[in-house]
Amino acid sequence: MKECLVLFSGGIDSTTTLFWASASYDRVSALSFDYGQRHRVELALARRLTRRLRIPHKILRINLRQVGGSSLTDTSIPLPEFKSTKEIGPGIPLTYVPFRNGIFLALAAAWAEVKGIRDIICGFNTLDSPNYPDTRAAFAKAMEKAINQGTKPASTGQKMRIITPFIRMKKSEIIRKGLSLGADYSYSISCYRGEEVPCGKCSSCLLRERAWREARAKDHLLQRLKKEGKL
Repeated sequence: MKECLVLFSGGIDSTTTLFWASASYDRVSALSFDYGQRHRVELALARRLTRRLRIPHKILRINLRQVGGSSLTDTSIPLPEFKSTKEIGPGIPLTYVPFRNGIFLALAAAWAEVKGIRDIICGFNTLDSPNYPDTRAAFAKAMEKAINQGTKPASTGQKMRIITPFIRMKKSEIIRKGLSLGADYSYSISCYRGEEVPCGKCSSCLLRERAWREARAKDHLLQRLKKEGKL
């Protein structure tokens, strides 16, 4: 029986990953993190989706506010705002949480080891998203190698894999892939301010809006919010 663990933040990429994994594996589990971020609303909505899909979902709690260094974990650092995606410049943004995905993958590997799961699926992509160093293909490969150097399964020839099916895809392509799989994005939250209604000013909101436009489809989240009278 093919089994996997999906790193599930509740955003567009990880929602697509969840549906992709459900179509590719016999058994899927989801793992999310309450790490002291501003946007915890995504966790509640992520729980709602996994319950509807009947996918086991665990939320691990860690406190990266103790580390700080990011506008997502340190409220004294303002969230960057932009008028358009053209204003999002090069370089590592203030929304980068130091080594967040490395920490997540390490904890996911520990969780997967205990559960006997060998495949960890991540929605990392880099083509048209902020320049985060911990979403790159080389980083995922390096983490996979480290995990297989320091976990028990590798000593018995059962290596773990970090699988990134969308690493070289644009966000609009990821959305189209998800739609072909029947993905529901009604409860996927991208806004860095952590509100259900998108602020429309942070890089994540702007990139999401552009991706849906490029995908030539209507954002499921906005459709739901309008139906509920929240927009």
